[in-house]
Amino acid sequence: MKRSAAGWPEWGVRLRLLHPADAPRFALLLLSLFIVTPSRGWAAWSDRARQYFPQVDFSRPRPGDPVRILLQLAWLSLVKPPFARRAGRTGSWPYWLGLCRRALAAAAGWRRRVGFWLEARFPQAFDPVRLRVSVEGVAEHAWWRSAAVRAACYLAAALLGVMLVTTPFDEYSQAVFTVVLLLLALWVKRIPGPVPTLILMVFSIAVSTRYIWWRATSTINDDSWPNLIAGLILLSAELYAWLVLLLGFFQSSWMLEREVVPLPADAALWPSVDVFIPIYNEPLRVLKPTVFAAMSMDWPPGKLRVHILDDGTRDEIREFAKQAGVGYIVRREHKHAKAGNINHALGVTDASFVAIFDCDHIPTRSFLHNTMGGFLKDDKLALVQTPHHFFSDDPFERNLDTRGEVPNEGELFYGRVQDGNDLWNASFFCGSCAVLRREALLSVGGIAVETVTEDAHTSLKMHRRGYRSAYINMVQAAGLATESLSAHVGQRIRWARGMAQIFRSDNPMLGRGLTLGQRFCYLNAMMHFLYGIPRLVFLTAPLAFLLFHAYTIYAPALGLVLYVVPHMVFSVMSNSRMHGEFRRSFWGEVYETVLAWYITLPTTVALLFPGLGKFNVTAKGGVVEEDHVDWSITKPYLVLLALNLLGVGFGVYRAWTGPADEVGTVVVNLCWVAYNTLLLGVALAVARELRQVRVSHRVQSRLPVSLHLPDGKVYPCHTLDYSEGGMALALPEGLHLRLKQNAELTVSMRCGGRSHALPCRLVFSKDGRLSVRFVGLSLEDEMALVQCTFGRPDAWQRTAEREHEGTPLGGAWDIWRMGGRSLWQLLLQAALPFTVRSGRWMGFWSWLGSLLPRQPHIYRDSK
Repeated sequence: MKRSAAGWPEWGVRLRLLHPADAPRFALLLLSLFIVTPSRGWAAWSDRARQYFPQVDFSRPRPGDPVRILLQLAWLSLVKPPFARRAGRTGSWPYWLGLCRRALAAAAGWRRRVGFWLEARFPQAFDPVRLRVSVEGVAEHAWWRSAAVRAACYLAAALLGVMLVTTPFDEYSQAVFTVVLLLLALWVKRIPGPVPTLILMVFSIAVSTRYIWWRATSTINDDSWPNLIAGLILLSAELYAWLVLLLGFFQSSWMLEREVVPLPADAALWPSVDVFIPIYNEPLRVLKPTVFAAMSMDWPPGKLRVHILDDGTRDEIREFAKQAGVGYIVRREHKHAKAGNINHALGVTDASFVAIFDCDHIPTRSFLHNTMGGFLKDDKLALVQTPHHFFSDDPFERNLDTRGEVPNEGELFYGRVQDGNDLWNASFFCGSCAVLRREALLSVGGIAVETVTEDAHTSLKMHRRGYRSAYINMVQAAGLATESLSAHVGQRIRWARGMAQIFRSDNPMLGRGLTLGQRFCYLNAMMHFLYGIPRLVFLTAPLAFLLFHAYTIYAPALGLVLYVVPHMVFSVMSNSRMHGEFRRSFWGEVYETVLAWYITLPTTVALLFPGLGKFNVTAKGGVVEEDHVDWSITKPYLVLLALNLLGVGFGVYRAWTGPADEVGTVVVNLCWVAYNTLLLGVALAVARELRQVRVSHRVQSRLPVSLHLPDGKVYPCHTLDYSEGGMALALPEGLHLRLKQNAELTVSMRCGGRSHALPCRLVFSKDGRLSVRFVGLSLEDEMALVQCTFGRPDAWQRTAEREHEGTPLGGAWDIWRMGGRSLWQLLLQAALPFTVRSGRWMGFWSWLGSLLPRQPHIYRDSK
């Protein structure tokens, strides 16, 4: 066999693939031939081909170039070669290809004839619906009944994945790979349903894993210790983010969306329930609505017992429990905080099930109806958890004014993550708004006391013993969010410390009793709270190059664009598809930036010394008297902001004076620093505490009520909002009442077939809108108010479907709008001492500020 100069056989050279440079021209040639097909045979085709490939000799009797081979294949597939049947040409290349083509056509004809004959003789066997069902049944049987089939599929998928990730590409091939995959992803993204979401997840995993492989094998600079250390630190942070990404995909890949199990029609079969409401130092006004709502839950009176677990041992709580007719439980030794308080109550009560509510979480009347049915169907069901919903604004919603526009921090966990956990039987206890089986709880020694996140640790112990859990994604209780950023940070520090303690002392990947899915779900919950150090690394990594010229990623700027950008685009796209209803894109990085500095030390200490740390109670029910900046909590943000601004200055200097081949790297790092600066700007905006002096938070709702005037007249109207302290009412159109301020009025509401009259006073009246404040309510009146408002079964049901963010660009715009405006206000504050001396500059500063997007309006409220 004749060989070429390179050692390959001549046919190997002739049949090689098209060179990448020839592909665009060949595509244009095929497009031209498909639009206008020449009718004069091969000569016409070759004449047109010479216009695109003048270097190819199309007149040779045998093919000598892959362009000729591919062109002949296209010709044979479109036109019938007129000269292939001529005598003396039987040995030509077109003849044999044409002969194969006719043989395949004949075989296809016979296949159709045989198929028609079989379908006529056996019509039932060829019914398309029945055939599809049979094939699916066989496939499902083979998949679930044969471990070998599953193992072979997993092994084949793993081998293909490894090949896809580790195959080296040059820059051209990497660009083609990325563009093709991106076009497929954009097409798949338009298809509704969960299966396209899984396809996008696979695309994201492939691209991100390929990026990590490229980072680990091709971008570490070991020519000096500073370069090596800086590169390894950033790579470690990226490995953490990649692992969390994979675990998050696994955890939230499919939402179970469990339905409510109905209760038996005979109420005598319903079990007894103890309701525990732990309290330590929270105000009595916060506790009252929860107790009233718990007492009003639809359950047989003899089988429902409400208990206040007072760990503060206050006389006013004892007196209230006596007046309300509920149980009051205290203990002598106050060990293990909330967990010890509940465990003590378990020892003095005896109901088969225990419902637990934080003192600020107000349950609806239908809570037990929607959660208890599963326990009667499954004896191994130990826990039913419902979402935590907050009717007051958290610090992000209040200080950034995003209520109703941007989902709050907890919606992702309770809207998607817990529903995904439920698929793997891994939904865990969240400390409130849940029902637990007493037998299962006592089998693990009660509520866990080894860590400060006693709730998640308790469910982990029950899962290890083979008990099951369930998550009902239906809001059945609502409570108060933290009032200030400092309280919010303190609460998250406790959560982070507790998860790190569990990871260290009772690691879900070790020990017996858990399935692989449960291990991964618990691992992701614990790994999530270790983001402190990685986030700080991401906020400072570009400074290594800009300030010290250390290469954290030793690669050209084009390589960074071809690998880093696809990794970010695909991860953002897939997460937006999965979580767009529950979290805006890029907002997860905002939350991490705000908390990273404060959870780094507690989580590190908990990993090294898991026995340290104590439970801290989250303050609820407070007020913010006036606008102010919490400078004590902003110190880390200011330091990081100053470092990033210093990096901008050095970056501009390096771009101006440095070598030309580093300009691209400088630009990439400057873009990174700019993004970090905007994130820090949003963190500073959250730390600006806005005035909030309303003691009772209003809930917007439209409820029918009747307004009784002092002269005996009654007008039907509806509520605009309500709270424990008052209401805003809207009168019928065209009706305007002229009433004096503090006029004595009565509002009547119906609940459970009864009408309740509530005395109140007029605060103001304008344009058909009245604001009233309740006065002189008795305990019975307060209970009736809670029953008619907060305790309604549909109190927290959404009136419309959740709106998907649509595109991640909305989240990016939020970061630019809020971060940019916050930085501008900080600049004005810093420049104020200098501009006061020169009044002519004030107009210039104001004009520049007007060009930036406006910061959300300040939240103003009144008592």
